[in-house]
Amino acid sequence: MKIFVTGATGFVGEQLVKKLAENAQNEVHILVRSLTKAQEIFASTPNIRFFQGELINEEIQKAMQECEQVYHLAAQAKVWDKNPHSFYKINVQGTLNVVQTAVKLGVKRVVLTSTAGVLGASLNGKVISENTPLLVPLSTEYERTKAQAEKEVQKFLDKGLEIVTVNPTRVYGGGQRSPSNAVTMLLEKYAQGKWRILPGNGKKVGNYVFVDDVVQGHLLAMQKGRTGERYILGGENVSYEELFSIFAEITGKKYWLLPLPVAIMNTFAHLQMLKTRLVGTAPLITPPFVKKYLYDWKVSSEKAQKELGYTITPLKIGLQKTWEWLNKA
Repeated sequence: MKIFVTGATGFVGEQLVKKLAENAQNEVHILVRSLTKAQEIFASTPNIRFFQGELINEEIQKAMQECEQVYHLAAQAKVWDKNPHSFYKINVQGTLNVVQTAVKLGVKRVVLTSTAGVLGASLNGKVISENTPLLVPLSTEYERTKAQAEKEVQKFLDKGLEIVTVNPTRVYGGGQRSPSNAVTMLLEKYAQGKWRILPGNGKKVGNYVFVDDVVQGHLLAMQKGRTGERYILGGENVSYEELFSIFAEITGKKYWLLPLPVAIMNTFAHLQMLKTRLVGTAPLITPPFVKKYLYDWKVSSEKAQKELGYTITPLKIGLQKTWEWLNKA
């Protein structure tokens, strides 16, 4: 089977492509901006065809030709971009181009990778599911454009194309050291004694999911997902304090961490934006992103577990495997 994948050189995309390529009957087509980078990543991976191009140009049609399935993982996921329109261009227009091309070429099924961030933060201890009404307005361009893309693709359901959306939470694990693997990079800095901060009061809860689970969730969504539906691919809900405490136990490295109030983080973010305007360098964090630290982000993956057979790696086991990878990488 021929399968088309975007975002193949990303943290999750790389491991999904390698998993798909394990099947000798598959031919995985990947659209990449840098052939050199892609060929280095997949140098020892069989059954892959490389296509150079972007989501918004005609090369996508060549790459998707004769493919039966499409996994769309590519996205603009930066904290900031000098061109704010790039979020819309890649996350909305790029997604529409993928879906329109799929319809044109008669592709049967598309799995769209979104983010659990589009479901919004949780309030008063509420756990968010796929259909929970938005409780807090989305604060970043990334979240807003991903939410818009989800809505736009629903218009194509009556054109014979099956579309299933997956919403991963905060992904961690081995695979690559990159900004898209931010949780793992943060944990590595902690283990090295280079990270001594608890964001906010350290008690806000997020959901952390092992990368192998996310890859498996994509495959299950393609096999069993109901068209037009979304599925949260998550792990365990824990606070920053709990996350670092569990990792400290695993590594044997216990460091004192300083809570950094959101007010101070917000001031720092505004200073970063001032520096950006004056010098042009990218900010480490932005005021809209700081707002995320005001809330819990508790979610449930019960729907994916029941309908897809999705399973969750316990956080302690996932972090143990991540620590083993960090020691070998």
